[in-house]
Amino acid sequence: MRIAYVVPGPMSKGPMGAREMRRREELLNGWAFAGTEVSVVDVPDGPASIESAYEEAMSVPATVERIMQCERDGFDATIIGCFGDPGIEAARELATIPVVGPCESSLLMAAGLGHRFSVLTVFDSLIAGQEMLAIRAGVRDKLASVRATNIPVLDLMKDPDVTKKRLIEVAGACVNEDRADAFLFGCMTMSFLDMGDEISAAVGAPAVNAGRAALKHAEMLVSMGLSHSKKAYPMPPKMAAGQTFEALRVA
Repeated sequence: MRIAYVVPGPMSKGPMGAREMRRREELLNGWAFAGTEVSVVDVPDGPASIESAYEEAMSVPATVERIMQCERDGFDATIIGCFGDPGIEAARELATIPVVGPCESSLLMAAGLGHRFSVLTVFDSLIAGQEMLAIRAGVRDKLASVRATNIPVLDLMKDPDVTKKRLIEVAGACVNEDRADAFLFGCMTMSFLDMGDEISAAVGAPAVNAGRAALKHAEMLVSMGLSHSKKAYPMPPKMAAGQTFEALRVA
């Protein structure tokens, strides 16, 4: 099967660059089952990193358009490469292939690993929004806490040892003070540091890598011949009646 991991920003033009896209592609293909091919693609314009609802909104039009192109190019599923799952409902309305969000996939997975789980995020300003994502995923009752590292997305990779130390501190507080049985990385750059096993061993609880959870969710859906229900995500009525995407826009 072919899966597209769609970065909802122009990563190849930003500070992380095309090299980081290829590194993430190698990791995803290393995590994939035999027979799965993962391609990492980005969009032509949008925010360099996503750390607010406003930046999420900025990323949506280009991301949905890219997902539609991936379906036309023959991919079997797509993953939105941001923990906020920006544009996931709109993309599911338009696409027929599975559109998977790392947030939704990792929340559902973490909820099954114990009685309570926590989310490690980037900034305190994101905590309320991530609590809302847990409500949308239907797992709010199992959410023990959302705690922030307060390390910006673009700084997470600058000194991996400093980042790892901070992640162990925050994950430890989730487990020891908030009584979380498991935790997940609420940021894709955090997930692609690929430190889950080390941090899990340090704090004594399972760590869910959001990128890996999304990949396994997509592989499962494709292997079972499933996609998202058009009862939940119907084609927009105007487009179902034949109106084109271009005709919906008023300039």
